[in-house]
Amino acid sequence: MINGKRVAVVMPAYNAEKTLERTVRELSDVVDIKILVDDSSKDQTAQLSRSLGVQTFIHDANYGYGRNQQTCYREALAAGADIVVMVHPDYQYTPLLVPAIAGMIASGVYDMVLASRILGRGALKGGMPLYKYVFNRMLTAFQNLFLGVKLSEYHTGFRAFSRELLQTLPLLENSDDFVFDNQMIAQAIMFGFEIGEISCPTKYFEEASSINFRRSVKYGLGVLATTVGFMAHKLGIYRAPRFGASGRKVTEKYYSQNAQRS
Repeated sequence: MINGKRVAVVMPAYNAEKTLERTVRELSDVVDIKILVDDSSKDQTAQLSRSLGVQTFIHDANYGYGRNQQTCYREALAAGADIVVMVHPDYQYTPLLVPAIAGMIASGVYDMVLASRILGRGALKGGMPLYKYVFNRMLTAFQNLFLGVKLSEYHTGFRAFSRELLQTLPLLENSDDFVFDNQMIAQAIMFGFEIGEISCPTKYFEEASSINFRRSVKYGLGVLATTVGFMAHKLGIYRAPRFGASGRKVTEKYYSQNAQRS
């Protein structure tokens, strides 16, 4: 708990058995709620998660990274979290920064905080492939121009949110795939939430999850489409449910049949 606010860490997981324990062991005692959503892994991720004392939910099929996050946030809100921090259980980002990133939300200054690999020299030093770094910089510059903000990167998987933001954004309108992350930032900007950043090192190694070149290209195209949709909605050319107040939210009872409490 920080400043009287309950902190939840959510971990969207798929085949994370080899790195999960290291991730959970490094979570600070400021974390009140630990939740893992297993997207129908083929290994023992869910069983290990239970043995580590983590609230574990299991999808009955592999629905994708975006859908996994929807379950994470829905269950964290249901558990009474005031601050929700998403940590990938593949140990690519250090859980030691959870108190710092959650504290920025607890201060009341920010509604979303992104742990940036670009601030400092974390990305390339940590082994990020050069082509991913170049794509990251190009897409970030493009989005900063058209979304009207100035972030160091939009593509980190380590981030924190206020309860109000998660209850407001129409997250069920987003993709089930990796571009969900980018769509969520665009939504936060559209709805006027404050976004902060913190520097974070990253590690690229065999067990860490990382999408291949083909899926990276697909993700990049999704980012461009998200930006175009944002601008079209803002200019009134097209009213996108993703950016509208009436869009479906995770607090609605929409897909709970896809998650199973351990």
